Amino acid sequence: MNRPGAIKEQLIQSYNLHAEERDGMETSDWKTRVRSNYLEQLHEAGARSLLEIGAGPGKDSWFFQQEGLSVTATDLSPEMVRLCAAKGLKAHVMDFSQLDFPDASFDGVYALNCLLHLPKKDLNNVLHEIRRVLKPNGLFFMGVYGGNNSEGVWEGDHYVPKRFFAMYSDTSLLQAVEEVFRVVSFETVPQGEGSPHFQSLVLT
Repeated sequence: MNRPGAIKEQLIQSYNLHAEERDGMETSDWKTRVRSNYLEQLHEAGARSLLEIGAGPGKDSWFFQQEGLSVTATDLSPEMVRLCAAKGLKAHVMDFSQLDFPDASFDGVYALNCLLHLPKKDLNNVLHEIRRVLKPNGLFFMGVYGGNNSEGVWEGDHYVPKRFFAMYSDTSLLQAVEEVFRVVSFETVPQGEGSPHFQSLVLT
């Protein structure tokens, strides 16, 4: 895992193999609520365009498109992007550390459970890249699992290859994002005893 690019290569392999499985998963009620809250904030702000990074099979992107937004979906996994395109989405294989869009392209950026695969040393640069493609006063949704500080391959992962995860305490996550963004809202969603909780942020 120390070889440059190894984390990304293994994520691509893992998500390619599990793309169909993830496409068939039902969206949890709490995820639906968090997503709807963000949509309401986008509508209140008059947003028209949305970029989803780490879009997976595109179920959230499709939801936002059905709600009237012009959506662009990106993911590292070609199989995930194929499933996005099959839903009628504009979809691109793309690394969120190098977004191939002009400055100030989108009213909103949505990142659900993808930035937790990013090594902590790289988070600041990626946040700046998201800031670059977001319009002034645009809204960035960031959702990750955390609660305790950790970083590395999850040995209990049933995916093959096993995936890399970086998790933050609430305090350390807020400190990291506030270097680049202003926090509009922050909430945590419990996930059961012994499990990391979900950290939901809307940033501008």
